[in-house]
Amino acid sequence: MSGITRRDFVNGTLIGAGASLVSCDASKRALMAALDPSYYPPALTGLRGSHPGSNKHAHDSAWSGFSDWGVTTELSETYDLVVVGGGISGLTAAYFFQKRHGADKKVLVLDNHDDFGGHAKRNEHTIDGDTRITYGGSQTLVEPRHSNKIVTELLGDLGVDLKRFETAYDHGFFKRHGLGAVTYFNEEVFGQDKLVQHPFCNYPNYVEGLMGAKLSNEDAAEQAPLSERGREQLLRVLNGGLHLLDVPEGELEDYIYANSYFDYLKRTLGVDDPGVLKMARNSGLDWATTGTDLMSIGSAKSCGALGFAPVAVYDEENPYIHHFPDGNAGIARALVKRLVPQVAEGESAEQLVTARFDYEELDRASSVVRIRLNSTVVHVEHRGELESAAEVSVKYIQGGEPYQVVAKNVVMACYNMMIPHIVSGLPLEQAAALRLQGKSPLQYTTVGLRNWEAMNERGIGLAMSPGNMHQAVLMDFPVSMEGYEYTKGPREPCVLQMISCPYGNTVGAPKLVQYQEARRRMLSLQFEDYEEEVRRHLSGMLTGELFDFDRDVVSISVNRWAHGYTTGGPGDSTRIGRQPFGRITIANADSAPGADAKTAMMMGYRAVNELG
Repeated sequence: MSGITRRDFVNGTLIGAGASLVSCDASKRALMAALDPSYYPPALTGLRGSHPGSNKHAHDSAWSGFSDWGVTTELSETYDLVVVGGGISGLTAAYFFQKRHGADKKVLVLDNHDDFGGHAKRNEHTIDGDTRITYGGSQTLVEPRHSNKIVTELLGDLGVDLKRFETAYDHGFFKRHGLGAVTYFNEEVFGQDKLVQHPFCNYPNYVEGLMGAKLSNEDAAEQAPLSERGREQLLRVLNGGLHLLDVPEGELEDYIYANSYFDYLKRTLGVDDPGVLKMARNSGLDWATTGTDLMSIGSAKSCGALGFAPVAVYDEENPYIHHFPDGNAGIARALVKRLVPQVAEGESAEQLVTARFDYEELDRASSVVRIRLNSTVVHVEHRGELESAAEVSVKYIQGGEPYQVVAKNVVMACYNMMIPHIVSGLPLEQAAALRLQGKSPLQYTTVGLRNWEAMNERGIGLAMSPGNMHQAVLMDFPVSMEGYEYTKGPREPCVLQMISCPYGNTVGAPKLVQYQEARRRMLSLQFEDYEEEVRRHLSGMLTGELFDFDRDVVSISVNRWAHGYTTGGPGDSTRIGRQPFGRITIANADSAPGADAKTAMMMGYRAVNELG
């Protein structure tokens, strides 16, 4: 139990920070932290992502219509641009605004989190003096060689060398250590803790170089901890059954995209075993934004869900290797460096990998661009009539107190569904369209280990885990850059990634209902609940003398994103919602809609252009 106690003590505090921060109450801590030299959010463990307190004021506004924020302090600060949201889209908007209008233009970026980057979150785990870098959200530059000219030039200006990833990514790591894709069945759901050397899905293809199944379908189905009937059904699914559909060959493609994958499993293949259906539901993980219970047969086939042959994740020109050690936080940090040059040493994105950012520099009064964290924007309004207004007032809450600044222009680069609750006077049609934009919940838990001997001994590169909260556990991507070396051998420290794409408890329920249910459950849990879940998961999967949770697990960061993947609204609602409104334009990946860094960048670019 000593391990839990120690981690609980450091949870939510800054590793190595002075007692002055620890002893402050929560409302004062956010304000003080921005000025303290020891303030360094990437080193925080515990509940991260949308951390406790980051969404409080937004939820108060959206859920209960709260607007009495008290007496507002009107700061004597006027900006050419205020950006609401410090994720990749917001940071890109600030970058393009200065590029378009001049480096002397004053910009303020406001974000409700204690770190910049939005979903592009950097996690650092210090293990016996060895700092391991990883990501807590946005993971990869997807198909960067297919970027348009705008994104390509931006990446070049940030010092992102796409060819560098070809050598930075250790293609032979998994084969060299005999690490493959397996499935872990837990006792709680399947009756016993058991590891089977087969992933039963395509998801491991996300990891370049990961070894595939070591067992045949027949042997894997026989080893699965299911009833005899369940094993028979599992093998039936694995061997495929589209040929059993009573559909003319010329009509098959249309049919599989018009009909339910779960109906196909149940009616065509005769599957009713709850274990097999659970495996199937989780076999798409975060490929889509729902479990496979809401997918068509065609969608399930395209993502390589249970019963379908593995498919290539991306084309040969764009292997899935474009990860910085901290994921797309590497892009966010490079953007911040361009906006606030004094924040760190280094020029290119790669040179910034090992740089410790000085957060004191983010909000200097002398800086042309300022990034103000722990600041939730609650009200944005034109000063005067919309057609003639020359300024916009922006009210935000920091440290429990309301403040107001003035801007000539505003880019709303936040969660689009929140905009009607923040921006005053929006046309009714636009406000209604914005309320329809949604996101699915997502969780990345990162675990600092003293060694990975138990993973190596069991040959685990990635473990699908259909009975657990985290449906996948994997060794982090093997990327080494700018003096940062990925773990070389099983006796060295490492970070495990544990991915959860939470679904609702009711199979087949509409996706928005499932998102709401999963979101409530996610936010209701305390760190102790998550830690106990990680304990049960890893201890059941890594049984034996080589793994002891209290001895080997040093730190845990639970990156909860209650509003994670962009899903978009129906029909033309996205286009209607993102229309310019006077001196206010709308960015964020939501406004595409899309769910990747390139899209976020393009939405920032578009929003700035719309300002004129």
